[in-house]
Amino acid sequence: MTFGRRDCLKALALTGTGFALNGCSFVTRRITQPVLADKIALPPTEIHPIVRLLNRTSFGPVPGQVAIVASQGIENYITEQLHPSNIEPQLLSLRLAPLETLQLQSSERGDELLDEMIRQMQMACILRATYSPHQLRERMVDFWTNHFNIYARKGSSAYFKPHDDLEVIRKHALGSVHDLIRSSAHSPAMLQYLDNQVNRKRDDHGAGANENYARELVELHTLGVHGGYTQKDVQEVARCLTGWTVEGRFLHRKGTFRYDDTAHDKGAKTVLGVTIPAGGGENDGDKVLDILVKHPATAKFISHKICKYFLGDQADSWTDKMADIYLKTDGDITQMLRPMLLSKEIQSASPILKRPFDYAVSAMRALNADTDGGKGIQMHLTQMGQPLFQWPMPDGYPDRTSAWTGSILARWNFATALCTEGVSGTSINWKKLQERIPGGDKNETTKQLMELITAHRADDASSKMRNQRIVKHVSTATKGKPHMQIASLIVASPDFQWR
Repeated sequence: MTFGRRDCLKALALTGTGFALNGCSFVTRRITQPVLADKIALPPTEIHPIVRLLNRTSFGPVPGQVAIVASQGIENYITEQLHPSNIEPQLLSLRLAPLETLQLQSSERGDELLDEMIRQMQMACILRATYSPHQLRERMVDFWTNHFNIYARKGSSAYFKPHDDLEVIRKHALGSVHDLIRSSAHSPAMLQYLDNQVNRKRDDHGAGANENYARELVELHTLGVHGGYTQKDVQEVARCLTGWTVEGRFLHRKGTFRYDDTAHDKGAKTVLGVTIPAGGGENDGDKVLDILVKHPATAKFISHKICKYFLGDQADSWTDKMADIYLKTDGDITQMLRPMLLSKEIQSASPILKRPFDYAVSAMRALNADTDGGKGIQMHLTQMGQPLFQWPMPDGYPDRTSAWTGSILARWNFATALCTEGVSGTSINWKKLQERIPGGDKNETTKQLMELITAHRADDASSKMRNQRIVKHVSTATKGKPHMQIASLIVASPDFQWR
């Protein structure tokens, strides 16, 4: 009989020491308050290129960050972001530590409630996006999580997804596309979500291979819907991946990848005109992954998606250039990103509407919010239409502006709740912010908050008109504190909805 970590926690709770555990979250938050820079004013130099870059490569600037990047230089900032440390700040590490279910092995998570699993996954995602200084990696994690979407409420997906998030998405977010796709193909979360755990050779009753994963691998993960493949190619890819399943046998490490040779189709296959000889066994799957990853259609499809994520409607201006880099570097993500992030196109591209997750995190970062990433924020993300890890289709949350126009009222409600202490588990230290903002009338307060939240100067003509409208609205209000009302209107404004 073994006495594991979970047994220890239960024993502590039973002996009364559990008080420390129950109070752990509160204590952790008290000793890991978000740090507010001494100087949060915008620098006197030209800031538009910096603000644009921060809005595209991060979940928005935190107070004082524009001045830091101005001093550091854009190229140095990009270099730093492309090569992040694996060490996160203490504030973030300590807040992630109590998320116990994420630290268990996949086989140990079966006793956990599904809703609790999803809640803790969402908490980790929100906390990392809000507090990690490695913002470009967090952006790419968001991108790849949607590219390799897994619906957490299908079957056992939620119990496998934490491992997929760490060892597939995060590990390779700025690495190699080849390694990323290969890791995803071996991920129990992906295999279970798209039914490859039941993908077997044709049996005596005529039942053939399950094509679900093969189809999405070709259509969504590599070549793209216009990548030049046929239905026969999908069938052959499925044959190559027969026997790639999830371990579930007694006395074996359950919830891990397993190759079942008895389920594998050992015949010859032909994928996209390339013959894979008979008798290859597990290597058939590796060979087909190589064929797909190195195909020019994959280079173009993935490059276009990345460019659209950063450049929006101007994605075509960089797609071919990035695809060439992909083919020359075997899909080195860092080398693909760097020239595009330093290009003039990222400065001139049209604004991109923030999806709800992007919007909520950027608002918390702009106001230096203290959040636990828990049910309060998660409820608002659900109301805005983006509950994390819960898009049921394999294509991930949409990036079309039209897909999110129905969330405007929910966004306004979130802005009001965030700025007026209405989101449980999340607060804003208005006292500290006001200490950094010079005193004055409502016009001056609006100007200062406008620059703090949007990181844009508030002295141009359009900003002055907008500020006057906000001041007029606040002056007619009879309840609440003016700075809270002003901030909520700015967070709800069209300026803050776009990046």
